[in-house]
Amino acid sequence: MKKITSLLALLMVLMTYAQDNYSIKNLEVNTKYSDFGVSYYGNNAVFASSKKNDNKSHRNWVNGQRYLDLYTGVFDESGEIDESQPFSKKLNTKYHESNAAFTNDLKTVYFTRNNYYADEMVQDSTGYNNLMLYRAKINENGYWMQITPLPFNNRHYSVGHPSLSQDNKTLYFTSDMPGTSGHSDIFKVSINEDETFGSPINMGEQVNSEGSEMFPFVTDDGNLYFSSDRPGGEGGLDVYIVPIENHRVMPINIGKPINSTVDDFAFIIDAHKRTGYFSSNRETGKGDDDIYYFKELKAPYIPCSQEISGIVKDKSNDALLPNSNVYLFKGQQIIDSLVVGNNAKFTFSNLNCGEVYMLTGTKNHYTKDKKMFSTKINSDVDLEVDLSLAPDIVEIAQTESIDKCQYALDDINTIYFDLDKYAIRPDAEVELNKIVAVMNECTDIKIEARSHTDSRASNEYNITLSQNRAQSTVDYIVSKGISKERIKAKGFGENNLLNKCSDGVKCSNEEHQINRRTEFVIAR
Repeated sequence: MKKITSLLALLMVLMTYAQDNYSIKNLEVNTKYSDFGVSYYGNNAVFASSKKNDNKSHRNWVNGQRYLDLYTGVFDESGEIDESQPFSKKLNTKYHESNAAFTNDLKTVYFTRNNYYADEMVQDSTGYNNLMLYRAKINENGYWMQITPLPFNNRHYSVGHPSLSQDNKTLYFTSDMPGTSGHSDIFKVSINEDETFGSPINMGEQVNSEGSEMFPFVTDDGNLYFSSDRPGGEGGLDVYIVPIENHRVMPINIGKPINSTVDDFAFIIDAHKRTGYFSSNRETGKGDDDIYYFKELKAPYIPCSQEISGIVKDKSNDALLPNSNVYLFKGQQIIDSLVVGNNAKFTFSNLNCGEVYMLTGTKNHYTKDKKMFSTKINSDVDLEVDLSLAPDIVEIAQTESIDKCQYALDDINTIYFDLDKYAIRPDAEVELNKIVAVMNECTDIKIEARSHTDSRASNEYNITLSQNRAQSTVDYIVSKGISKERIKAKGFGENNLLNKCSDGVKCSNEEHQINRRTEFVIAR
């Protein structure tokens, strides 16, 4: 479809830009006319086309093609759309119909149509006929009935391109209603249980620009795909992706070969199969707009960051602990640190989403506290983790010498074990040799090695495994000349997990590794 000045044309053009993260193919269902905008209708497809419809008289619109109708077809295993035929005599009129969205039970459809209702073509004050959104219900005989315009339609602006959230409680759409950022914006509106609607809400600057945003599609994994002609693309409309719930992330252009130097739009994807459809008017197509099938070879990278904050408190009485040191670790490396003020609060920003970190808090005359945590995936919900430091168990009269030993011990990293093993790993030997050095320097202290397991296997088995880990730790230290009277072993099994990875919770190997550990404390 070629650009024209009306919003109708703008709502049916696009373009793109990218990397080879997709394989694409042009479909056999395409004609020399405009074919675009596939929607999922169970195992079938619904799309718009200007091809000949034997069920109605042929009328042409401003580009010389027939007015668009909704067609349906059957998906085959190769992604083709077979057995194409007009979708519904009730929904198709002598003017435009396009871009349908169906509820999960396939009993309700939202679709775009010219402002043509009750056999009347309604125009705005300039004589222009805008686009509207309609809803229809299917009856027991399989006919689409109760065709009604949505209440936020208006003859003075266009509304179209519906897409439903996975729970069918939110409708996303395109409009140039008053208050848009550019030529057209993407809006959302809540659908109430009684099937009334809330007030339309502009998706804001995270999505909309001074250009044209249109053709929204919402996946069940929380991402919004849409098309835009904002600066930075290859010209015309490009397909972009943005997580709906993470408002720090700006739209990402999904790249070639979906996006090209012409118009690419109406992108939909099955989030589980990683296949889908988009439309384009690229020169290699069969006609005006064509429908393309794609397989996603690599998901687009979506940058994501989170913030964690908390308070450092006295474990014995919950009193604030100003001037405590807080360290942020990624693996064994300190990536940030600070000293808390009088309010004992700390904040670390720009943490990557979906990754594991550790916080450590220290203060004179207190034992350190460590907290492992995982940032969320695709979420802008900030995290809160407090640190609780226990008063040092050593007599205050011995503070000078004990402080020296305690801080030396604080500098020693937790050691880790392989799955179902209690052998000392080479990386653990480095830390255990530090323990030996501290105990040789601080001859009056005694150490307790506290070992843990992940949640896999039974609790009884894990108690035994953790005790073996603690004992192998002690045996190593004793082998270096430390008296066995100065160090003891204690196994806790899976009773002190540092993250969510309890029984039945699916976790990565890296997340389970965090719990297979031995920690060291000065013994009473």
